[in-house]
Parts: sequence; C-alpha cells; structure tokens
Amino acid sequence: MVDLKKSPFNLNDSQINWVEETINSMTLDEKIGQLFVLLKAVPGVDEEKIKKDLSVSHQGGLRWQGGDNETVYHQNSFYQKTSKTPLFIAANCDDGGIGVSKEGTFVATAAECGAGEGYENAYHLGYVAAKEASALCCNWMFNPVVDVYKNWRNTIVNTRSFGSDPKKVLENARAYIKGVKDANPNMACTAKHFPGDGVEELDQHLVMGVNNMSVEEWEANFGMVYRSLIKEGLESIMVGHIALPEMSRKLVPGIKDEDIKPATLSKELLTDLLRDDMGFNGVVITDASHMVGLSATSKRCDAVPGAIIAGCDMFLFANDVEEDIGYVKKAYEEGKLTEERLSDALHRILGLKAHLNMNTEVRNIPSKDDLALIGCDAHHEFAIQAAKECITLVKDTRNNIPVDVNKKKRLFLVYVGSTPTSKGYTGDPVKNLVIEELERAGFEVDVCPNYHDLEVENGVSPMNFIKMLNHQTRKEFVDNHDLALVVINVKGYAQENNVRLRWSINHSCELPWYNEEVPTIGMSLNYTNHLIDVPQLHTFINAYAPKREHIRAAIEKMIGMDEFRGKADETVFCGRWDTRL
Repeated sequence: MVDLKKSPFNLNDSQINWVEETINSMTLDEKIGQLFVLLKAVPGVDEEKIKKDLSVSHQGGLRWQGGDNETVYHQNSFYQKTSKTPLFIAANCDDGGIGVSKEGTFVATAAECGAGEGYENAYHLGYVAAKEASALCCNWMFNPVVDVYKNWRNTIVNTRSFGSDPKKVLENARAYIKGVKDANPNMACTAKHFPGDGVEELDQHLVMGVNNMSVEEWEANFGMVYRSLIKEGLESIMVGHIALPEMSRKLVPGIKDEDIKPATLSKELLTDLLRDDMGFNGVVITDASHMVGLSATSKRCDAVPGAIIAGCDMFLFANDVEEDIGYVKKAYEEGKLTEERLSDALHRILGLKAHLNMNTEVRNIPSKDDLALIGCDAHHEFAIQAAKECITLVKDTRNNIPVDVNKKKRLFLVYVGSTPTSKGYTGDPVKNLVIEELERAGFEVDVCPNYHDLEVENGVSPMNFIKMLNHQTRKEFVDNHDLALVVINVKGYAQENNVRLRWSINHSCELPWYNEEVPTIGMSLNYTNHLIDVPQLHTFINAYAPKREHIRAAIEKMIGMDEFRGKADETVFCGRWDTRL
C-alpha cells in the first residue's frame, strides 16, 4: 500500500480521504482511464467532442499540440472544468516557454546552461517554463532532462543534456526544479529518461535504446543523479524505452538476451530497482508510446498493459484510445494486471493530484490575464543573459578572434541548414537573421549559394548543380574576402539515429576549400558536436540556438564587443585529436 504521507506526496488526512473517496467512487472504466495521458494533436476547441472524448476515455492527463494562446487556454481550461476527475495537463519545456507555445520564450538549451558558470540559467529555464506553461493551465512539467551526455554521436540528447558530468547534470536539474517551484508550487516536475540516455548513439523513436554501462558505472552516473533527486522529493519519473542489460542481468541472474526489455516493460528495473532499491514513491510514466523503442519490441496488446504491470503508473499517448484502454481492461479481467497493481497506480496518480492541491473545487485554473506572461520582455531578458554567459569559444588555435570589423569587413558566409523535407520549402529564415546581424555588426556579406535555395529561386534546372561546382580563382577569392564564416544550423528528429552536417549538394562550393585561403570561423546554432565534420576549421563557436539573441551575442563576441564566458564540454571534440587543431 502506498504511504501518501511520505515524500513526495506529503498528504494530510483530508487529502488522503479525498484520494480514497475519489478512487472508491470510480467505475472500472474510470479507474483504467486514469492510467492514460492522451494527446490532443489537432488544435481547436470543439466542446461537444471534448465532452464525448472524456466520457469515453476518462483520461488521467492531457498533452496537447499546437494552437494560439487564446485557443489553447480555452481548450485546456475547458478540459479541466469538464473532466469528472481533475486532470494532469502536461508540458514539455526543454528550452523554456517555447515548449508550450510558438509565442513562448526560448531561454536556453540544457547544453547551453551546462556551458555557463553556476546554475542560474537553469533556474531561469525552469522558472520561465513554469510561468508560461501555468498560464496555459499546465500543472505537470515533463522536465528536467537528467540524461548524462557520454557519447558525442548521440544527437537525440545532445542539446537536451546539461553535460557529461553527472554532478553538473544534478546541480542544473536541481536549479531547474527550484525555478519551476518558485514560479508555481502547484506544478509537478519529472526527471527523464530513466534509466538514462546519452551512452549510445541511437534514438528511441527509431529503435530500442541500450544503456550498456556496467552496474558500477551506472550507479556513479545516472544512479547518483536519480537517487539524489528522489531523496529531495522528486514527484515523477519518465521512463525511456531504454534497456539496461547489465543491471537486468544482476537483478535477474540467467536472464536471456531476448528477455531483456526496455525499462518501460521491465519489472526488474521499475519495481525491483526504482521502487524497492531506490525508494521512489512518486508517479512513473512511460515515454511516448508511439516510439519504435516500445512498439517494435512487443505486440501492442501486450505492451500497453505490460508497462503498467511492470511498474509504470501512467501510459503516455494512445494509438487508438478505445483499443489501448481495452487492452488494459482485458489484462485486468484476465488477472494479468492485478487489483493490487491497479490500486497502487491509482493511489500514486490521485496522490500526486492531491499533492498539487487539485482536490479542490477551484481546479487551479489561472486567470486569462496570465497569457500576457507568455513571451514577455522580462522572460526574453533571461534568454539574452544566457546567451551572454554561455556561448562558447570551443577553439581558436590561429587567434582569429577577435575580428576587427574595420580591417576585416568583407565576409564570405556559408550557411548550412538542415536538408529541406518538403516541396513547400521557400528558404531558411534563420539564414536571413544571420545576414541581418552580420550587416548590423558592420560586415559586408557575400553569401555562398545553396543548392536548395537556387532550386527555389531559379526553378529546377541542371544549371543549379553546375553553379554549385563553380569556384573563383584563389586570387580573386582572397582579393575580395577578408574572412569566411561557416554557420551550421543542422538538427534532426525521429528520422535518423544521429544527425551530421550535410552540404546542400555533392562537391559543393560550400565545402571549406577556403579554410587556408582566408581566416575561417565555424559557428554552430544547434548541436555541439559539429567539429566532427569540419575539424579543419581552426576557430569554432558553439552558439547553441538559432535565435536572434544568440546570433547577435555570438557575433558581438566574435568581433570583441564582449568576451566568451562559456566552457566547452569535452564531448565537443568528438574523441579525436584533429578536432583540437
């Protein structure tokens, strides 16, 4: 039986009575519905459909996607007011309020915070995320990310991790949580992705992850982080579709390789390790259930109830709501999901809701006036501060920085963005931001052509490829340029296991043939590991974000208007000697 008087719930008798009375008043369908956090992917408010959906699902939580602030506020507040049982409304805010609204504030990435001195930026990250999420009726933060970045090839975690040092990860996570709690004491935090990502290079959207650390290594890294946060009252943990084979082998001697499952389906990792050994008393939720790391390892009819049976309290998203709920109900009726396990999950779910003071008639719905907080100037100041404090000069072995813009004004810009994936591509707006900020700083910018842009501007033609092969004579190039800047804004998601720099066409004039002709500087606006593909560049800056604040701050530092304060994580050198030259 769950002790709701203990951390992280810390409930009084009145709150416990509410939990018991609420559970006792539920039908079986309502109890099973509480196990699901469902996604509303289509923006808009159809009140009758919301009522109907709630009457079918009886869902315990909501995640939504898209929509303007007014619409989302109407939608989320209506869900909350209409649901028979108070709803968790969850937000995913890795980088700040941008996680809840396109109008929200991008403060910083976790990697950026990790590069800065101290933990104030992580605090601001959590504070802004919670303020802006709360304005849209959220009460559950699916953050902080506490993955430890050990493998430079891992791009699904790269910018989302505070770094490779578990102590730094822990301190930044603590700061993030404090920021959330100072902004809204009635918002729960979630550490993710247990048992820990960042060790290998694979993406659980595409394949089951494997954390191949030894038991001792795991305890010194991820175990230390999770055990510390649990002792400090961590309310929830999101479990990744990640196996931890050496721990499974320790806990289940003789376990066969084919029986080693992702943590979301692993009783030895969730019940034996997380609950019994580590003493976690809060809510356990799966990572998104459409990810191949779960869906390709078991039949859906087994995986959905299997996650609850293994020790997860809540299941994130559904393939088909009625079908997935039916799988859990069938497992209960067949005795595979026991009454004890169902009751345990329900007590934790309702216990956390009571902990967040959701056991009142008010339902903690914020005033619509709070929407003014989203993207406000005060929050943008935190983004400016993070950029000033964290942007990193990774290397400058030829002393190319600072650039005297009065003497080296003529700049050759090579902008490398992610490969377009749609015929709707009309150009990369970030490229224009870079040009604007370089010209603002006093540079005369000569932009290297890009094959995709030529196809948009000139129409589809073999001449676009020919143009991308053209080079000036070296003398002409040197006579007309004082320096070159390679700006890399490459990022990917759920499409390839690791994302690398890709030039717009083969044998492109974008390639750094100019590196030894004029001083050449590289700048990443996203991932921290791009040196692997341009090790020959002798000067490299990690600016962390494709936002105007970050681009401006990086350029100001490049020309000596400000100093670089960020410190590079060892992973930026990608385990090679040539990246340091």
